[in-house]
Amino acid sequence: MENNAAQRRLALPHGWYPRNSAEIDSLLADWTKNIETREAKAVVCPHAGWFFSGRLAALAIASLEDSETIAIIGGHLSPGSSILYAPEASFEVPGGKIEADQELLTALKAQLRDSEIEAPEPDRFADNCVEVLLPMVASLHSKARILWLRAPPRHESKELGSCLARAAQDLGRRVACVGSTDLTHYGPAYGFTPMGVGKKAERWVTGTNDKAFIEALLAMNCELALTRAVKKDAACSPGAAIAALGFALESGASSAKLLGYSTSLELRPDDSFVGYAAIAFS
Repeated sequence: MENNAAQRRLALPHGWYPRNSAEIDSLLADWTKNIETREAKAVVCPHAGWFFSGRLAALAIASLEDSETIAIIGGHLSPGSSILYAPEASFEVPGGKIEADQELLTALKAQLRDSEIEAPEPDRFADNCVEVLLPMVASLHSKARILWLRAPPRHESKELGSCLARAAQDLGRRVACVGSTDLTHYGPAYGFTPMGVGKKAERWVTGTNDKAFIEALLAMNCELALTRAVKKDAACSPGAAIAALGFALESGASSAKLLGYSTSLELRPDDSFVGYAAIAFS
C-alpha cells in the first residue's frame, strides 16, 4: 500500500557514493567546473558507483537546464515489466532530503491512463539506477524536486517520455529528464563473452557494441537505439535512455551531444568490464 507521506530512505550500502554532503559538493564542483552550457532538456548518464562513472554522470546532470523538477528514469526491468514509480513524498540524501513532485506524478498517470503503471514496494526495494544520482541532483540542482521512475526495455518507454513532457506542459512546469543506464556489461562475470577476452573483446565493446548504441541515441532514433541495445546487450537499462529521448523529442530538442565515454577498465583492469556514456539532448 502506498504511503504518500513517507520518505524513501537511503538503501544502497556505503561505497556507492560519498555520505558526507560537503564531500559531495566538493567532488561535483571539481567534476563539473569546465561545463560550458547548461541547456539540455534531457540526458542519458551511467549509474555505477561514483568511483567508476560519477564524473560522467555529473557532467550530464550538470548540463541540464534550470528546472523545477527533474525526472530520473531508471531501469533494471524485464521487457514484460510495468512502468514503476516511487510514491514517497520525499527522498533522503546525505545531509537532507529532496521533495517529490507528486503533482507531476498525478499528471503523468493521467497521461498514461491506458498503460500499466504501478508502484514498487518501498520497504523492500533497493536499486542503484535512481538512488545513486539523487545526491548529484540535490547538489547541482538544489531547488529542484524529483520524480522517480523506472522504465522497461520496450518501445512503450518512448511514450512514457512523451507523456511526461505533455504532463509537464499541462502543468506549466519546467521539467528536465535523466535516463539512467550503463552500457555493455562484458565478461565472464556477466555471462557475456561473444568475443572472448582480452584486447579483441575490449575493441569490440568500445568500437562496435557501445558505439552503435551511442550513435543511435545521437541520431535521436528511439527505435534503432532500443533494437541495438536489446539485440546486442549494449545497455543494461535501455528503456530509461529511450524514455529520456522520448521526453527530449516531445520537448522540442533537436540536437544530441556526447559529453563523454569511458569503461571501468580505465580504473580497474579485468576480463569483466562495463561501458559508460553521458549524452545531452538540447
